[in-house]
Amino acid sequence: MRAPWLPEPYEAAVTLSIDDIHPGRSSDAYEAGGDLGEGALGHVAWLLERHPQLRVTLYTTADWREISAVPTRRLLARVPRLRDRVMLAPTLPRGTMRLDRHPDFVAYLRDLPRTEVGLHGLHHVNRGVRIPVEFRGRGQAECTDMLNEAIGIFADAGLPRPRGMSPPGWDIHEDLAAAMAAVGMEYVASARDLVTPVADGATTAMSGLHGVPLLRPALVFGGRLVHVPSNFSATNPVDRARELAEAGGLVGIKAHIVKLSPGHIMLDGVDALYRNYLDVVLSELEDRHGDRLWFATMAEVAERARDVLGPAPAQMGRS
Repeated sequence: MRAPWLPEPYEAAVTLSIDDIHPGRSSDAYEAGGDLGEGALGHVAWLLERHPQLRVTLYTTADWREISAVPTRRLLARVPRLRDRVMLAPTLPRGTMRLDRHPDFVAYLRDLPRTEVGLHGLHHVNRGVRIPVEFRGRGQAECTDMLNEAIGIFADAGLPRPRGMSPPGWDIHEDLAAAMAAVGMEYVASARDLVTPVADGATTAMSGLHGVPLLRPALVFGGRLVHVPSNFSATNPVDRARELAEAGGLVGIKAHIVKLSPGHIMLDGVDALYRNYLDVVLSELEDRHGDRLWFATMAEVAERARDVLGPAPAQMGRS
């Protein structure tokens, strides 16, 4: 039986979302889209051309400042309390990667077909040993200010207002969820689970939110946001994608635009190898399900889920 969140006549859905998009070039600490068609975004464009039904969500950081995702000031990182109050790795100066200062990069994003540009935080840095989780430890008012600043940068760059966010480090809490709803965001992509077996009623237990549905979107934080899961990546066999689709679920493909950064290798980083693997996966799903497969952006899945599951509480509407 078709799941109610799936539009007619679809029997399963596919999303592809990619984190850490920003204007960094190969001449910088690492390339994250700034080389345009000659870099990682060229692989995305190739997949979109190969699969005319495919839609992609690019989670983009408004003013990226992270150089290293892991502490480089190792002595400070060993000092309890102090390590939670300082930056444990160098960061880019504010404004270096601010989107409105990179018009060619923004134009390339806008020209990509069937592409949603979602939000992936303001700076992608925080004090403490978990550098990327920039909203951790911040209250609703501070989160709201940060989100409004990021949304303002999107507007200054000429990008559409982001409808949802993949929070850095998949880290979300009650105050951040309230702030997202208060500024008019509709959905969050937090839970990434690549290991929980595919089964009806399975819930997430890996990165980000635990206990939300693995196979489908769901209302979270009292109905203020729709959550859209990620459940397939470079380390998974094709069989997992088949199982997700045959269960009538969402095949939530996850990637990161950066393959290599200082001190860190992303197994799902976008390179020729992962691009070719996704080509195989998508071709397999298309061959099996044909026109019964719904290719959607994360925002489109969230919008459909909201229509089916009910409206957001009135007090949490758009600001």
